[in-house]
Amino acid sequence: MIAKVARSIRKRAGRLLGAPLKPEELLRRKTIARVFLRGEGIEIGALHNPLKVPPAARVRYVDRMGLDGLHREYPELAGKRLVPVDIEDDGETLRTLKDGSQDFVIANHFVEHCEDPIRALGNMLRVLRPGGILYVAIPDKRYTFDRDRPVTPIEHLLRDYREGPAWSRRQHFEEWTRLVSKISDASKAAREADELMTKGAPIHFHVWTQAEMLEMLAALRAIRAFDIELMFRRDNEVIFVLRMEPVERADA
Repeated sequence: MIAKVARSIRKRAGRLLGAPLKPEELLRRKTIARVFLRGEGIEIGALHNPLKVPPAARVRYVDRMGLDGLHREYPELAGKRLVPVDIEDDGETLRTLKDGSQDFVIANHFVEHCEDPIRALGNMLRVLRPGGILYVAIPDKRYTFDRDRPVTPIEHLLRDYREGPAWSRRQHFEEWTRLVSKISDASKAAREADELMTKGAPIHFHVWTQAEMLEMLAALRAIRAFDIELMFRRDNEVIFVLRMEPVERADA
């Protein structure tokens, strides 16, 4: 039965793309993009690794600063080509973009950097036209350097959404220094957390496994009306394709 379902999925995707698909091609980000992305849209925080999109999709790139600032912010990317920044904006708020103005939004390995993920995802859906696509890849903490960190519970995310993320900011930086940077000395860890906070370092504020990601999306559906077109786990990430419904339930 499972093999029959897999063959059916491959045939359907092959029809959409105009050619049969080999099983290993289903694992590719760009194949999923070819199926779902059309029209004009944005990608948030692409840096040196933008999603490969089909010719039918035209992308503008959004980041919180221009290329000079990004090169200073990410010295580890020296020598790599960063995509041009077409729109300087906060990817969590997308204040410069009008409601219902985009055919698609791409945000790969960005949501974990958001202090208020539910609001950030709500804003990504806000700027989509009816039927628009949100393409999101979120790392599963079990397969990354976040593996030793506790999962962010849904209650925490909902409090960030209701009250704002300031109440929990410090604890995220402290957790990062202890469980990712592996600084065991308490005073040294405190100093490191202070420095990271002062710099506004783009750490992973929240971490999830696939199950908790679904909890987050369930909470999001109480705010914005959308369908889950696809959920696909590959390598260290889970890809979600969400389609905006015509009627919204509330403002994010």
